[in-house]
Amino acid sequence: MFSGVYTALLTPFNNNNKVDFNALDNLLNIQILNGVDGIVPCGTTGESATLTTEEHKAVIEFCVKKIKGKIKILAGTGSNCTEKTIQLTKFAEKIGCDGALVVSPYYNKPTQNGLYLHFKAIADSVKIPIVLYNIEGRTSINIDPSTVTKICQTCKNVIGIKEASGSLKQMSIIKLLNPNTELISGDDILTLPLLSIGGVGVISVLSNILPLDVVSLVKTFKKGNINDAIKIHYRLLPLMKTMFIETNPIPVKTAASLLNLCELKFRLPMCQMKDDNKTKLVQSLYDYELLKLTR
Repeated sequence: MFSGVYTALLTPFNNNNKVDFNALDNLLNIQILNGVDGIVPCGTTGESATLTTEEHKAVIEFCVKKIKGKIKILAGTGSNCTEKTIQLTKFAEKIGCDGALVVSPYYNKPTQNGLYLHFKAIADSVKIPIVLYNIEGRTSINIDPSTVTKICQTCKNVIGIKEASGSLKQMSIIKLLNPNTELISGDDILTLPLLSIGGVGVISVLSNILPLDVVSLVKTFKKGNINDAIKIHYRLLPLMKTMFIETNPIPVKTAASLLNLCELKFRLPMCQMKDDNKTKLVQSLYDYELLKLTR
């Protein structure tokens, strides 16, 4: 249902620190033209934690109206409050999103049973497909494979999981226990390895600036051209690493600004890169000939 490449979409801000819908429109055009399978607005990369509820809804609704069925929309609706997550997920369903990506609650540090009850309450509140999002580095809590299994067996509209634990062992166990659950990479650098163990695609940060290349990686693998996919992986690898040289989305938004895709504006506590890291980012963009191609 959500196989292929889904871009974890940036949220551009203007000089007044408001959502820049003109830049967002351009970002969406680029994604559509370059053949991604879908987008994920208002996720981690979209700085959802600093969006007001009204802004969160406005960004998702803008994307729905702009895309109009051209590609799929997996809306980021998760928060650390179950009731707020339910409200956002119901909104996403109401306006026509194809599904919702729901991150495990951050800061609260729920037990495994608390995670189960959280996701069950959300899944029970809507009919649209739900994709779990496991990223312990952001939330301090890992969704254990046994909990994933319990959720998927109980909640029939939970159809997938975005895995960003960094553990291929855990991902393999999840797939073994849940063969019909879509396993989606939450880390660009693990896209190719995840595909090799039965994953269906990636929710990508890098595709904000290189959608066609990330699409090519996944499509090439799925066509069975493994050696060619490996070559694409290693060509992308330096940029994949650089995208996480500081906390996401700082590097990718900086790259997007250098490519004239958006203003270099963050909402605190996100801030601009250190000079030495920005130098490394610029070098990576030059090495990939991105900056040369846009000047």
